[in-house]
Amino acid sequence: MSDDSSAAIRDTRKDWISEHRDMYLRSGGAQGHIMDISAVGGHGFTTHCMIRYTGRKSGKTFITTLIYGDIGGEVVIVASKGGADHHPAWYLNIRDSETIDFQVATQAFRATWREPEGEERERVWAFMCQVFPAYAGYQQSTDRLIPLVMMKAIEPIDGFKASDATGERQY
Repeated sequence: MSDDSSAAIRDTRKDWISEHRDMYLRSGGAQGHIMDISAVGGHGFTTHCMIRYTGRKSGKTFITTLIYGDIGGEVVIVASKGGADHHPAWYLNIRDSETIDFQVATQAFRATWREPEGEERERVWAFMCQVFPAYAGYQQSTDRLIPLVMMKAIEPIDGFKASDATGERQY
């Protein structure tokens, strides 16, 4: 899928994406963790987390809401960007950092992160395609290997607030 096609899809869902993130932040995580995304190829009961990271060029703080899975105590997110030909900005930004902050429902953590490789990556990818079946189609629509990010909590932190984000929303 071209970046233009991916951008067109994001534009049609922009209001939902913004409203979802704002609801998650406003409620302190009490709302927004579980959402019905069956209208876009997901399930009626799909889990979402928030990640907080720093822009590699701007130095600004961003918060992005993403679908996640849990494998063996590690939270898994997918840098799909809807199957676009280029990685999402959030992924490019976290690659330069050893840690990332994430929030699941009302609990937030500082975490280390890694990308699974080989057989493990295949197993994790298959699992995430069950969590959100559209990922399989996204991978087919691009030549890039869609990255998987596995986060392991190292310490609890305060929950995210809207005021934490100094930068505009990123995809």
